[in-house]
Amino acid sequence: MDKTWMKISNRKDKAYELGVKNFLKFAYSQKVENQKIPCPCTQCNNFCNQTKTVVEDHLLTQGIRKSYTRWIHHGEQFRHQNCGDSTEHGDGEEDSDTEDLNDMLHDIGTAQWGDNWAGREESTDDSLNANHSDTDNFLKLLEDAKKELYPGNHFYSKLSFVVTLLHLKTMSGWTIKSFNALLEIFRHALPPEATVPKSFADAKKLIRDLGFKSEKIHACVNDCVLFRKENENLDTCPNLNCKEPRYKMAGSRVPCKVLRYFPLKPRLQRLYTHKEIASDMRWHKEKCVHDDNIMRHPADSEAWKHFDRLHPDFAVDPRNVRLGLATDGFNPFGTMSSAYSIWPIYLVPYNLPPWKCMRDPFFFLSMLIPGPKSPGNEIDVYMEPLIDELNEMWLGVETYDAYSGKKFDLRAALLWTINDFSAYAMLSGWSTKGYQACPICMVETTCVHLPHRKKLCYTGHRRFLPIDHSWRREKKPFDGNVDFRNPVAPLSGNEILDQVQNMEVNFGKTKAQSNAKKRKRSESGLNWTKKSCFFELPYWADLLLRHNLDLMHVSKNVSEAVIATIMDIENKTKDHWLCRQDLKDLGLKKELHLIPNGDSYIMPHACYSLTKEEKKKVCEFLNSVKYPDGFASNICRCIKNGQFQISGMKSHDFHIFIQRLLPLAIRGSLTKEVRQVLFELSEFFKKLCARTLHREVLEELGQKIAVILCKLERLFPPAFFDIMMHLMVHLPAEAILGGPAQYRWMFPFERHMAVLKSYVGNKARPEGCIAERYIDKECLTFCSMYLDNIDTIFNKPERNNDRGYNTGELSIFSCPGRPFGGPKRGNFLDSELEKIHTFILNNCDELEDYINAHKMELEAESAENVDQRHDREFAKWVKQRVKLSLLGYVWQRGFQWRASSISIWARQPSLHVYGLHG
Repeated sequence: MDKTWMKISNRKDKAYELGVKNFLKFAYSQKVENQKIPCPCTQCNNFCNQTKTVVEDHLLTQGIRKSYTRWIHHGEQFRHQNCGDSTEHGDGEEDSDTEDLNDMLHDIGTAQWGDNWAGREESTDDSLNANHSDTDNFLKLLEDAKKELYPGNHFYSKLSFVVTLLHLKTMSGWTIKSFNALLEIFRHALPPEATVPKSFADAKKLIRDLGFKSEKIHACVNDCVLFRKENENLDTCPNLNCKEPRYKMAGSRVPCKVLRYFPLKPRLQRLYTHKEIASDMRWHKEKCVHDDNIMRHPADSEAWKHFDRLHPDFAVDPRNVRLGLATDGFNPFGTMSSAYSIWPIYLVPYNLPPWKCMRDPFFFLSMLIPGPKSPGNEIDVYMEPLIDELNEMWLGVETYDAYSGKKFDLRAALLWTINDFSAYAMLSGWSTKGYQACPICMVETTCVHLPHRKKLCYTGHRRFLPIDHSWRREKKPFDGNVDFRNPVAPLSGNEILDQVQNMEVNFGKTKAQSNAKKRKRSESGLNWTKKSCFFELPYWADLLLRHNLDLMHVSKNVSEAVIATIMDIENKTKDHWLCRQDLKDLGLKKELHLIPNGDSYIMPHACYSLTKEEKKKVCEFLNSVKYPDGFASNICRCIKNGQFQISGMKSHDFHIFIQRLLPLAIRGSLTKEVRQVLFELSEFFKKLCARTLHREVLEELGQKIAVILCKLERLFPPAFFDIMMHLMVHLPAEAILGGPAQYRWMFPFERHMAVLKSYVGNKARPEGCIAERYIDKECLTFCSMYLDNIDTIFNKPERNNDRGYNTGELSIFSCPGRPFGGPKRGNFLDSELEKIHTFILNNCDELEDYINAHKMELEAESAENVDQRHDREFAKWVKQRVKLSLLGYVWQRGFQWRASSISIWARQPSLHVYGLHG
């Protein structure tokens, strides 16, 4: 498809007009004529769907977006198929995988040695042979790419054959045993001259020469130091309290503990080796549609813009990379009886567009911190090589840009970290336990100890209300006191740096050091445990948002607390009899105090607890809900039959429950006050998790969440308010600073940890298994950017590929659904039939003029309830108009309806159903 017309500025040029016609022909090749498509003009920018006539008019009057070079919204695949004309390729066959991989090797060679590297391939030029090991490996790859699989086979080379097989293994989930068996079959089936690898291990060696590597850095068994730099040649830990040996046995070179580090610099440089990805790395500045009031991407956030204002020399080049860092621990063995914990560190580049950012192929594993224990406060020891490399990337490294064909100084900056609440303490240095658990309120955190429950509760949310709010003066519904405190003002990075500047911490997990860490509170009375290693970055103190509160874990814990309390789930409910004892000691909510009954007590029923019948209704509702494919897991599996209890839900289940299911599940249950506040809580998370955020909505949410928490304080016992409940009050402000939650939560990283867990084959060496398999996948992912003839992660069909195509029917039926389940037979009720008929008519693009005309008639009669009246009357109205048009009447405004072509649409559907699937 010729796209040179897109660069023509004169829209009256015949070549431009011909290009518009060819574009529309391509866009409608699989669609009906009247169907709407995204308009790629400079104003609509593919966000607005228009008819064919309107799209043509917009392209001729306003012009097409010149950056829209890959027509992904109009049917073009991820990579452009450069098949060319038959005159150019002889017989017109598609490019082979061999040619695709030659393109890949050409890009790598150009990135490392310049444009004319191929002409110097056989030379002894020092620039080409500066690194003899890398050069030898690359030349070996070139030889394998040119070598035919066997004489006479022009479609597969040795390299393309191995890469294709490895891709099929990855995409189809073959085991290593089955892969080796397939190689054995190929060796017997193909000619003896065929260069088929002997095993999976031999196949992997071929692609390892692409340059994806990891470094093994020895670590002290007690996490005191890494044996690098000044400690590189030591055989024992330099910590005087430790002195543990570096190696397992004297005379052995097998280390006790190894950090697997995956260098960042070559991985960022590899993004610019591929022309399309290099172009996408500019998306945040050149193609992103910016609106001061709307946030769709981190580039729209206040933290991003603030960083650009402080560092204009960094912001001026859109190729400079903004990174996010994420970490959490996971058990590689999948058994709860094992306490083994591995901590991966991820880095995600935010330059990419939304459909690529946060996706598996485009974020990197930076390091694997070994187990068996969590690194805890000593995570800073393992972060040393990454901090050093980030400081180097801040100054810039020379990189080849395939999009521009020139070299430039690539710089990178870390914007924030993403982590759960326990990892928040490890990375920030602020202890998230005790009376000052909130890292934003800090010393001003309101906390009360419950002696009977032996827990801390975090209340006092009236301080976030407007200063003149009436609830600030009330005592009885809250904690018995008035509250006129001002809201908490978070500290800036420089203020935090002043507090921790002089802190000295000796890292290590020796017994002496562990005992020393059971410290008394410092004179400042603050919860700091260390100065975070991130303050070694020159820009870290200037960032507005350094560590994110993970919305995934907050919503999960809040949802779990709500479910457990209203369902009265044993051992999980926040309404325990010990909580009632605490209520009595605090003198709060007398109606919930325990009532003595001889030698026992009666616990009064609370307004927030469901009755047995109400629990039954909730469970029956959850059993009856059907979800779209991929929307949620099978939540009904979590319901215990006969016990009316819910257990075993995952984080995403809680995420769906509190946003979508909770308001429907409790309809008609509980008291009006409890229902209302839970509805508001559900709406709060729903708006906060939206993909598009509006600043005024977030500011409104910041005010509403304070009211919601105060309402909860009036109804629920203090034990209900753990630290997760309190953190909700800070989420809207963080969303304003950081942008949509989809770029700042742990969901994609938690899913990737499940993939890492599947890599463990040898349970004696889990970290080694993960590192080896990850590098193999990195190599294949890079190769897959160049492969078109097999399914890869970039060009495989979508799971739900329901694209419309021309069937000659109505536009609403041009996208047939995929049946599931067995067929059923039955009849529709009259009321159901009317709803179906109205839905079809209202969603046909062909009837848009009729719909507008009917609404105009209704508005002329009365402006009230136009939509409801339209739904009730439109089917009869359009049927009547069609009859009049068929009799030859000309309707108002001189418009003669083409009634003969739409008369069948106005008829009522048949009462009989012959095959309903599902």
